[in-house]
Amino acid sequence: MTLSGKAAIVGIGATEFSKESGRSELRLAAEACLAAIRDAGLSPADVDGLVTFSADANSEIAVQRELGIPGLRFFSRVEYGGGAACGTVAHAAMAVATGQADVVVCYRAFNERSGHRFGQASPSGRNDSTGLEFSWHLPFGFATPAGWVAMQARRYMHEYGATSEDFGRVAVAMRRHAATNPKAWFHGRPITLDEHQSSRWIVDPLHLLDCCQESDGGVAIVVTTADRARDLPQPPAVISAAAQGTGPDQMMMFGYYSGDIGTLPAMGNVGDDLWRRSGLAPADVQTAILYDHFTPFVLVQLEELGFCGRGEARDFIKEGGIELGGRLPVNPNGGQLGEAYIHGMNGIAEGVRQVRGTSANQVPDVRNVLVTAGTGVPTSGLVLSTP
Repeated sequence: MTLSGKAAIVGIGATEFSKESGRSELRLAAEACLAAIRDAGLSPADVDGLVTFSADANSEIAVQRELGIPGLRFFSRVEYGGGAACGTVAHAAMAVATGQADVVVCYRAFNERSGHRFGQASPSGRNDSTGLEFSWHLPFGFATPAGWVAMQARRYMHEYGATSEDFGRVAVAMRRHAATNPKAWFHGRPITLDEHQSSRWIVDPLHLLDCCQESDGGVAIVVTTADRARDLPQPPAVISAAAQGTGPDQMMMFGYYSGDIGTLPAMGNVGDDLWRRSGLAPADVQTAILYDHFTPFVLVQLEELGFCGRGEARDFIKEGGIELGGRLPVNPNGGQLGEAYIHGMNGIAEGVRQVRGTSANQVPDVRNVLVTAGTGVPTSGLVLSTP
């Protein structure tokens, strides 16, 4: 059975994006879910499925109670942090396509700036296989996402001649897009390449402005069948393909101990599946929402997904390829560097707006949008299309 074209996103909702929400994560989840349900022209009584991240603190039954959903027929969680984002939609799409549920809401909500901060070191005390993986490098101080990405970025620079300025051009483009998006935290606040270069070091070769922001907020997505979507008020974003994937010798964050750490093989595998399942190619995509928790991974994703050859992303970006009006506008909302870091769920919402034609920075004549989830970890992706 193929999933392509059988399910669609029909509603999106979000709280404001802030640095201190002033309310519980459960309330953020409920607000985002209710906004998405209303956007779809539905009520909580229509919902019979919920999907979220394993990392989310809000249980499905707690969200069910807060929304007044009578009962659930499907509920699921996806592992691996930001890599789960598009996976939640994949699970929801499979559920509605197979009749396990009629309407599924995917959500992610957290106080990631005012509460638990994912960017800080948190030595793993887990008595499981993940704890075993981390035991190889946590005792040596290799303990933060920035540190993990920095090692990969340095190897990529060595292999392909990329520079800090190449990474900085990603940050500049994302902040330029955010500057004209009223919902973005950095609305009206673009940066220059000089400002990127003079921002403080986090972990060589990453400057502060190579790292995505920390945000409080919530985002929710409503998924139903393509048939039902035709009767709802919003133009549907048809799910042409959804995929999850890992790479060889995959670990929770990279396989540092074998293979080429200058690549992202899990994303390459997801990309291959997306193109095969959708019947599309990179040339068929008008805009891409790439997970930009750290700037170097935007370059590597462009290569893994086939938008340019290995080592060519720096020139693609230098020539303005990822900017509005470029060959492949990336993250017209400003991404996680400019809009908000909600573990990639706000990127899916932007993909839906691009398909609908309602984005603050609308790309002309959008027919297909590629969306990716967290990189370095087991990950996921989507292709969203007009009906």
